[in-house]
Amino acid sequence: MSVRRLIGMETEYGIHAPANPRASHVALSIELVNAYAAAVTEDGGTVAGAEWDYRSESPLVDARGWVLPRSAAHPSQLTDSASALEGVSGPDAAPADVAVEEPEFHPPGTAEWRGDFFTLREGQPRLLTNLVLTNGARFYVDHAHPEYSAPETLGARRAVLYDVAGDLVVRRAAQRLSREEGSPELLLYKNNTDSKSVSYGAHENYLVPRSVSFDALTAGLIPFFVVRQVICGAGRVGIGPTSARPGFQISQRADFFEEQVGLETTVRRPIINTRDEPHADIDRHRRLHVIIGDANMSEYSAWLRVGTTALVLDLIESGTAPEVTLLDPVRALKDVSHDPTLRTRVATDRGPLTALQIHRLYLEAARARADEAAGPEGPGLAPDTETAEVLAAWSNLLDDLEADVSSAADRVDWVAKLGLLESYRRRDGLDWDAPLLGMIDLQYADVRPEKGLYHRLVRAGRMRRLFTDEEVARAAQDPPEETRAWLRGTLVARRPELLAGASWDQILLRPHPDAPITRLALPEPTDGTRAQTEGPVTRAEDPRALIAGLREILETGPDQREAPPRRPSD
Repeated sequence: MSVRRLIGMETEYGIHAPANPRASHVALSIELVNAYAAAVTEDGGTVAGAEWDYRSESPLVDARGWVLPRSAAHPSQLTDSASALEGVSGPDAAPADVAVEEPEFHPPGTAEWRGDFFTLREGQPRLLTNLVLTNGARFYVDHAHPEYSAPETLGARRAVLYDVAGDLVVRRAAQRLSREEGSPELLLYKNNTDSKSVSYGAHENYLVPRSVSFDALTAGLIPFFVVRQVICGAGRVGIGPTSARPGFQISQRADFFEEQVGLETTVRRPIINTRDEPHADIDRHRRLHVIIGDANMSEYSAWLRVGTTALVLDLIESGTAPEVTLLDPVRALKDVSHDPTLRTRVATDRGPLTALQIHRLYLEAARARADEAAGPEGPGLAPDTETAEVLAAWSNLLDDLEADVSSAADRVDWVAKLGLLESYRRRDGLDWDAPLLGMIDLQYADVRPEKGLYHRLVRAGRMRRLFTDEEVARAAQDPPEETRAWLRGTLVARRPELLAGASWDQILLRPHPDAPITRLALPEPTDGTRAQTEGPVTRAEDPRALIAGLREILETGPDQREAPPRRPSD
């Protein structure tokens, strides 16, 4: 049992221009992406405005065994093409005079590169909608939001570190945009709803074996996802998709889910998403695409969010997950969210249970599996350090929530936010429909350290952190060494002139602008690591030698490779 599985996180940021509240969110998001390119290149760094390679994406393949016809898909599902932006209508649509197609690639620092951005002005038809960053992440326009998709990592803590690095990316972009003459002030929020019927996601991705049946994943995950919110919900003022009822609830996303299982992500949202798009060897791997989580400001909440999910996946894969079935999961999801006292019982095949009681079923199963693995009858392997830490933190948090919900305010976003809101309610005698409370809710998620209420709590020593500012800054710049993200990010940083395109499992290289493209496939996420590929990247005498060296390494099967030499620091 271990949390050390491949994990990737995605965050869509809320975006707002106070001086122009009717501004197109697509246009604002394009401005932001181009601003980040400007900020990095002006400081002497690199990003790749390379074409995103959509060839390996398959958003309409359903894990239940069929492919949804494109004619039947909602426009927001067509994420396998840059033209997906065309599916956004209404106030979030791109202006008619703005071209949003992927641009031709120009090396950073050249006149053509600088001419590709920066602001949406007449006479500038080519604008960047996608960047590949030096840390291996993708920063791009996803319909009506800027999205930061963190690089794939091994382990829950590393996944959260690279997700938090995204906050630095969007802050830097907004700061650069503010210096552009005529550009609007742009506010960014790490939240999930505008409280006016719109919700946007904070997704997680876990690599699981293809041999595990999707039915087993669904059965084991639905009860857990319904109650997971009590340890990692972001908290929200208002009940219902449009906040029609006054009140406070645990999750920002719960009211927007309508189905148990489904392929959609923006309409008829399901608790279990069935998109079968592994970004890896399809015969060996399945990517579990989780859309039900809230975006966390608290590093600790985010760590438990992905760490406990990784443990539950281990239980499912080993056939040791607790057997519990919710009789009405969608209703239970909302009922749990609407009760911050955590006393609500939901209907199960074992009788009425609270969210904490269901959590205990999963925790005890995880403990038993860890004990079995470490015992004389098992493989004799104690859980690794982080796995043991997640188990202990999960147990301690459940104990605290059960004894006194407010005692978890130093770790859990919704509890911290509720404490702030209640202090204003007591001081000013406010009801839950007071506009001030909605403003406080929003300001909690403001990514600006000088304005965001979460950041003020951190400075006051009232929120636990997992990382230092220096660690987060490094993660915003440098890729994880343990996955293919290292090669992707390092090529952006050191050899951007060779990069013609990229995706999660493909890298497109060409030695010079007129040469044909060489496609490097990376179907194993643990290929392309620093240990494997640093040699050719640093020692190749010319572009062709670099490409040949990488091909030789990556086209050799894992079983045929020699172990990489140990570095002195290992």
